[in-house]
Amino acid sequence: MYQVVFIRHGHSVSNEQNLFTGWDDVDLTAKGEQEARDYAKLLAAKGFEFDIAFTSVLKRAIRTLWITLDETNQMWIPVVKDWRLNEKHSGALTGLNKAEAADKFGKEQVYQWINGYDSPPPPLADNSPYMPHGDRRYTAQALPATESLKQAISRVSQCWDDQIAPQVSNGKQVLVVAHRNILRGLFKHLGQLSDDALLTLDIANSKPIIAKFDEAVGLLDWDYL
Repeated sequence: MYQVVFIRHGHSVSNEQNLFTGWDDVDLTAKGEQEARDYAKLLAAKGFEFDIAFTSVLKRAIRTLWITLDETNQMWIPVVKDWRLNEKHSGALTGLNKAEAADKFGKEQVYQWINGYDSPPPPLADNSPYMPHGDRRYTAQALPATESLKQAISRVSQCWDDQIAPQVSNGKQVLVVAHRNILRGLFKHLGQLSDDALLTLDIANSKPIIAKFDEAVGLLDWDYL
């Protein structure tokens, strides 16, 4: 049996301001840094060791990973940063206050865009300040202007299949630090959750998830530490 630890990034500036974030590269708040540190200390106390870590190219996830590796005295391990682990793109909702967006588009519609499986928000305008034109992280990529969770799952499942799963099957102790919707989507990909079950699945900030896999890297079960 194999084991992977998944962590959603800590409380971010956009969480604090109640904004839709998506690919906007916001940092952690002081609260986010502290909660990441507290959970990392718990991992250290329980003796978790890692051989390799994966994260997105967004600083809230990267900083959560740094804190986790620092507190567990494992900053020396290899780290792979992959844009396919970025949060689901929020399209035209990016940077909007969540309450104002609900008033503008309707609470149920916004809920479906953010939590549903196959309902992307309206696309981000090409001239939006949130479009990362010229950003070296994405120069070789065809950038989305919005995404449904189904579309985000397509890229994160590719990352899982070609980058992460081979490490797991080789017996490596793997740490993945990513984002709410990416982890929701990954668990759907791995565990075949129904669309309805996916709507109610949430992922807590910073709290480690311990997932167990069989020899074929099939998900057996998962729970919070």
